[in-house]
Amino acid sequence: MERSGAFTAVPGWGMVAVGATALPAAWLASHYSFELRWLEIWICEAVLAVSLAIVAIQSKAVRRGLPWTSGPGRRVALSFLPPVVAAALLTIPLVRAGLGSMLPGMWMLLYGVGFITGGTFSVPVVPVMGVCFMTMGAAALFLSTLGNWAMAAGFGGLHILFGIWIARRYGG
Repeated sequence: MERSGAFTAVPGWGMVAVGATALPAAWLASHYSFELRWLEIWICEAVLAVSLAIVAIQSKAVRRGLPWTSGPGRRVALSFLPPVVAAALLTIPLVRAGLGSMLPGMWMLLYGVGFITGGTFSVPVVPVMGVCFMTMGAAALFLSTLGNWAMAAGFGGLHILFGIWIARRYGG
């Protein structure tokens, strides 16, 4: 039964918190033009966001009596992780090549892929969120001047919007 289930411990309010932390990060990073300080700000934000997400997922899973590290939870994580690792690895050569302006689009595109693949084992709105991230990422790739605005709209706005949707529809 555990194998066939969907991962329902997606933390809506946790996503809102993750989105809320991305907004000041985007503002702070906007003072730097895809240089090392810009990258440091976004790496710190990613560490904070992942930490918040893990705490929120664990908290919701415990409240619902769900095992978040086995069955559907593990499948979500194992499907979500490869695109995120690919984004992290691609960051290095893009920065070295002076193509930092491509990072927001690439990050959101692969983050969206992670939500689509991981979302196949979760509630139906999660892959929709992934498509929205991919759309925002594609726009950021072709309009690289959007940079921090795209990061604020994607990692901030989309997390907040979908977090509220998930919290209201699927509880907390």
